[in-house]
This record gives sequence, structure tokens and C-alpha cells, in this order.
Amino acid sequence: MENLTFPSEFVWGVSTSAFQIEGATTEGGRGPSIWDTFTATDGKIARGEQAKVAADHYHRYPEDIAMMAELGVDAYRMSFAWPRIQPDGKGAPNAEGLAFYDRLIDAVCEAGIAPAATVYHWDTPQPIEDAGGWLVRDTAERFAEYASILGEHFADRVKMWIPLNEPMVMSIYGYAIGEYAPGQFLLLDAIPTAHYQNLAHGLAVQALRAAGATNIGTANNHSPIWAAADTPADNAAAAWLDALLNRTFAEPLLLGSYPDEIVEHLPERFADDLPTIAQPLDFYGVNYYEPQGAAAPGEGNPLPFELRPVEGYPVTTNDSPIVPDGLRELLVSFHERYPDLPPVYITENGCSFDDVVASDGGVHDQDRIDFLTGHLGALREAMDAGVDVRGYFTWSLLDNFEWSKGYAPRFGLVHVDYETQRRTPKDSFDWYRKLVSGT
Repeated sequence: MENLTFPSEFVWGVSTSAFQIEGATTEGGRGPSIWDTFTATDGKIARGEQAKVAADHYHRYPEDIAMMAELGVDAYRMSFAWPRIQPDGKGAPNAEGLAFYDRLIDAVCEAGIAPAATVYHWDTPQPIEDAGGWLVRDTAERFAEYASILGEHFADRVKMWIPLNEPMVMSIYGYAIGEYAPGQFLLLDAIPTAHYQNLAHGLAVQALRAAGATNIGTANNHSPIWAAADTPADNAAAAWLDALLNRTFAEPLLLGSYPDEIVEHLPERFADDLPTIAQPLDFYGVNYYEPQGAAAPGEGNPLPFELRPVEGYPVTTNDSPIVPDGLRELLVSFHERYPDLPPVYITENGCSFDDVVASDGGVHDQDRIDFLTGHLGALREAMDAGVDVRGYFTWSLLDNFEWSKGYAPRFGLVHVDYETQRRTPKDSFDWYRKLVSGT
């Protein structure tokens, strides 16, 4: 702990997302999302699990906020559920949805914690998907209207704004390989979804600022890309994967351009949207979990790369290799690649393990403490190398519904018994509390 020294103004936080913790999927006027549809489809989610209750945060948020207050964090990164605000993805807002988030955000503020709001964390209203989803430009326009509603209603209380969480994941996992909702398998034909999400980001930044919102940034998932071997073919494959996973989502925002590798796959007249996408940002959010490996594609592979596992490292129960130095490598590379990079926040970083309540009533997750220690040490090294990092949000406050893997992966500082909804702070909760307080 003594090596984890950070500036006094450094922001410490925790993150969650609406679909993963709220439950109450048919209450309060909420409409169906693509994830409600996906989880109700046989074979899509491990063990057939659904998120109708999840961690029941919709009803138990006072208890969860009290735990955040005990933890002593400066900020809470939550997300609004688009179908709770606009059940059809358009039109007048749902009064009950706004009222729920009024109660939630007011309680967060009363606890002395700054709300950091994600406008969209993958829960597209099903009617929007039925009309084309992120494959059509109109979704970006509808998203801007939704962001405007939130800005007008919550700009007086929300202290940080993130329009979209990890658009790369929606494009790749949702549309390219179909592992996540909406479950399409388009491979490189999914790249237009990246552009329309980037456009949605730019339009939302404009809408939020027009509504009086300030301190607007991003939460992009990024990974160092490692070639399987130091050969021209593998290095070229790694460069292509880097363009797809990292540069396609960073460079339109930061540079007003796309990498050459993907331009031919973008919609016509995409260049006309670049000035809108490249809105000035107050911060750049980085979600980091792991490096990605790449090799030259084998025969019959329609892609210009082949994914390879990053081997030689311990792994989490979510099959992620634990590579703390990858965070330092990533941040330093961004610092060097983008000289005008805004101040950085780590908007997600965390791990899943088989956490159980022991006979003494505790949850002894030393492996998570080791994970956080290693990654925060790597973050400190990046800052010492000149990267302007202003804060860190660990994923997650609570164990939650982990998308296609259901409830088995446990990412929280707080253990959730999904049958009883009993919350049990883990040893990592106390460790993080001490880190935040400087004790």
C-alpha cells in the first residue's frame, strides 16, 4: 500500500451498469431492451440465467449507496437505462424512469459522492434495434435526443458524463461475432456500427453541452495488441487488430480521422460526420482488462488477423489473463500516440474470481487485492512516465449479471447472494476503503 501514492485530488470511484444490477425490468414503465430479448433466447446465456432481478439495485439502492459511503469513494459511475427513460427509444420521457434516477442521484449526492453518469451501457431499446439498431444512422439521431433529455434533467447534479460505454464491445461482440446482444454475426460488415456509435457520441456531447452539462468524456475499452511472433505477417495482423479495436474508437474522437485499415468498410459520406464526432472532451476514459494477441490469418479465415490467447499469465474466472503492466503499456502508448490526449480516467478495471462466503462470514478475496495492487502500481508507473491520469474507477461495486456468462463471474467488492440479495463486503472492500482514505 505504501507504494500506491496518488495526488490528493485523485478521484477514487466504483462502477456499475444499469442492466447488470437494477433488475425490475418490467417495473416503472421500463420498456424491453435488446438484452431482455437476448437473455430470453435459448442458448444465449450460461445456464439460461436472466437479469429480471439481477442485484435488485432498483429497490435496494439506498443500501448500496450506504456501502459506497462506508467505502469512502469520491465518485460513483452508474448508467441510465435507455428503455427506462424512453421505453420505445424515442418520444417524451417516461416520468417514472426519471423519478427513479432522481431518487438515486439525489441519494448519491446526499452521501457526498459525485455521480458519474454513463448515458448508454448497451441496453438499446428493442424498438430501436428493430428499426436497424446501430447499423443505421437514425439511431445516432435518436440517441442524441435521449442524451438531451438526460442533460436537461440531470445536468445540475451529475458531475461527469460518459455518452457511450465501450462502443467497441457493442460493435464486435454484439454485431460482428454475436456473443452479446443483439446477436448478429456480420464480421467486418459490422464496422458501420462503430461509425454510428462514434457519431452518436459526438451528437450526444453537443446535446449535453447545450443542456448545460459539463465535464464530458468517454469510456472506451482499449487493449495492447501483441503479435504472436515478431514476423512481418504477425506484426501486420497485430496492426490491423489494433486499428479495429483501439484506433477506430479513439482516433475519430481525438484526431478527427479513421485508421486507413477500416476506411473501406465505413458508410458512404462518413467523412462528413468527422467534425461532429471530434468534439472537444474534458477527459478520456479508458477501460482496461487485458492485452489481446494476434497472428496472421490461416487459410480460409475471412479476417485479416487471427486472435491468439495471451499465454504465460494467471487468469481470472472470466478467462482474462492478468497483466498489470499492460495498463502501463497502454497508457504510455496513448500518451505518445496522441500528444493532445485529454486528462485520463481509468473508468473500468477489475477482475472476477470464485468468491464465496466463508464459514466465518467473510469473503477472503486476496486474489482481487493482489490484482488491484498490481494494476494500481502499473497506473502509478504510467503517471510517473508523464500520463495525466486524474482518477480510477474499479469494476465493480457489486457482483452482477455478467452478460453472456450470467452470474458465475464475480467482479464486485461486495458479494451478492442472488437468492437472498444479501450483501457481504469482501476483504477487497476493506482494502480499497483504506487505500481511498490513505490509512
